[in-house]
This record gives sequence, structure tokens and C-alpha cells, in this order.
Amino acid sequence: MLQRLLTWLFAVPFGAVVVALSVTNRKPVTVAFDPFRPEDPAYAVDVPLFALVLGALILGIVLGGVAVWLRQGVHRKAARLGRRETARLESERERLAADLAARNEATPAPGLALPAPGAPRRAA
Repeated sequence: MLQRLLTWLFAVPFGAVVVALSVTNRKPVTVAFDPFRPEDPAYAVDVPLFALVLGALILGIVLGGVAVWLRQGVHRKAARLGRRETARLESERERLAADLAARNEATPAPGLALPAPGAPRRAA
């Protein structure tokens, strides 16, 4: 509940600021992709300033997310190996528990059985 409240407290004002800046910055700017001839670029695009800013923001978020995802690959691999090891150990535990239960159900050899509780002790 608190997380939802904090999301609304930050997302709504941020969205309002983005909308306000988008409305006030609608004039086109020229984006040139030719650094050697800025006066006559080989390829240039006229885009609204808010589209350029929002595009750069979105591109930064996507590239940052990809970088974080790649850096956390080590931790994802360790977690995957840990899950495999846990599954292997669980199956081994179940197998050993079944073996122990089977041994307990088998009749013990004569002379190796423990006396029943409360039974008289034999003198050695």
C-alpha cells in the first residue's frame, strides 16, 4: 500500500512536469547527423524539442536497464546454480529417507534388536 502511495506521489507530479514541458516546447529543432558539414548536413531531421528530450530520456532508461541486466548476469547464474544444487540435495535427502525407512521396516538380525522399553535387562 505504501509503495502504491509513493508511486502516485512521485509519478503524478513528474508526469505533470513532462506534459507541461512538452506543451511549451513544441517548436521544431534540426538534428543534424553530419559533424563535418554543420551548415549543409547530409542527413538532418526536424523534430519537436520535447520529442528529442523524451526520446533521449527513454533511450537512456532502456540502455541503463540493459546495462544493469548484463551486469547482474553473474548473480542470476549463481541463483540458477543454487536452485539446481538445492533440487539435487532435496532428491538425495528423499532417497536417503526412503532407504532409512526401508531399513527400519526390515526385520533386524537376531541379537541385534533393541529390547522393548520396560523389558528386564539381561545380565552380562
